[in-house]
Amino acid sequence: MADAPRGRNLPPLKLHIPEPKFRPGDAVDYADFDRGEAGAVPRPDIAAKPSGIRDLAYSLIRVLDDAGNAVGPWDPRIEPERLVGMLRHMALTRAFDDRLYRAQRQGKTSFYMKCTGEEACSIGAAYALDRDDMVFPSYRQQGILIARGWSLVDMMCQVYSNRADRLKGRQMPIMYSSREAAFFSISGNLATQLPQAVGFAMASAAKGDSRIASGWCGEGSTAEGDFHSAATFASVYRAPVILNVINNQWAISSFSGFAGAEATTFAARAIGYGIAGLRVDGNDALAVYAATEWAAERARANAGPSLIEFFTYRAEGHSTSDDPTKYRSAEENAKWPLGDPIARLKQHLIVIGAWDEARQAAMDREVAEEVRAAQREAESIGVLSDGLKQHPFSTMFEDVFEEMPWHLREQSRQMQDEAKDVGL
Repeated sequence: MADAPRGRNLPPLKLHIPEPKFRPGDAVDYADFDRGEAGAVPRPDIAAKPSGIRDLAYSLIRVLDDAGNAVGPWDPRIEPERLVGMLRHMALTRAFDDRLYRAQRQGKTSFYMKCTGEEACSIGAAYALDRDDMVFPSYRQQGILIARGWSLVDMMCQVYSNRADRLKGRQMPIMYSSREAAFFSISGNLATQLPQAVGFAMASAAKGDSRIASGWCGEGSTAEGDFHSAATFASVYRAPVILNVINNQWAISSFSGFAGAEATTFAARAIGYGIAGLRVDGNDALAVYAATEWAAERARANAGPSLIEFFTYRAEGHSTSDDPTKYRSAEENAKWPLGDPIARLKQHLIVIGAWDEARQAAMDREVAEEVRAAQREAESIGVLSDGLKQHPFSTMFEDVFEEMPWHLREQSRQMQDEAKDVGL
């Protein structure tokens, strides 16, 4: 006799649709947000097995407490002079962002993306890595280039796509590239940089080199297949690589729950791959530095890759094309429980007697003037709206093949002839 159909007396199945906690117009209350205590998370040996440090993927590594003191085993004990350098680079990154955002609004470029509120994730990591470690950034890591002393003028020329743009207008604004700064070309196709970082790290190991790699993506990008391919190869070959996930709560207008944040942490994705996973307060520059330093030492010791989730908040819109007031509460940024990364590092320096408000004000004026001077120089070369101050159209045929094929040479000649005919 056949079995009776299943489910006859069961309730209907339901599909869960993730929903952000706060929407436009909502009052924001983070009372149930568990930050944990600063200094409470243990710091394991760099050779620790991933299976033995699972808890670090679920806790939150914090160094700075609410009073601005550096506490606990993750305190990197950085010299005050170096901390001031980190603070300056964070302030310089924010000033750069503010100036280029206004330039976009003035029609001088087509597009810009700010990293406001996420400066520690880049600057802290840049200070912990060696200058020649290869980085594979996403589009909010401009702070790495700035921390590595790269020219602001060069970066602005790329945003303006003028004649001094080293990428000849072939990349979207803010998608920088610098071989000299060990800064791989930014890609608008999300998560592609992670397999590239793993591949570089594997090649470095195969050659017996000493350079490690570090790649970045947003929390939304961890749902991409490239993220999982990178994690698989990193795990199997124990590649000397750091995979950084910037969890800023929003992937454009989709909140982090659509990438899995309601079920677990993003650092916990390391566990299934047998990778060391850390979850870090991304607005604490000392915690970012300490976690990156730990992962870098682990990679250099051939102890395996690491995945770090930096828990932070995207303070402003996804880009100049986005209006965050359409999908999130206006109170979220002001009430974010992990604070502002620049203010927190400044407070720490004041607490240890290495800084004060007067020096902060002077530094803010100094970096603002440095950015203004760079902007004047870059704009003297040209901005996007100038048109005729860009690279010639004929350059679109260059740098594609080692030797240009005949049909492209012919098309290039035709374009140059037509340009002469119209007086260009």
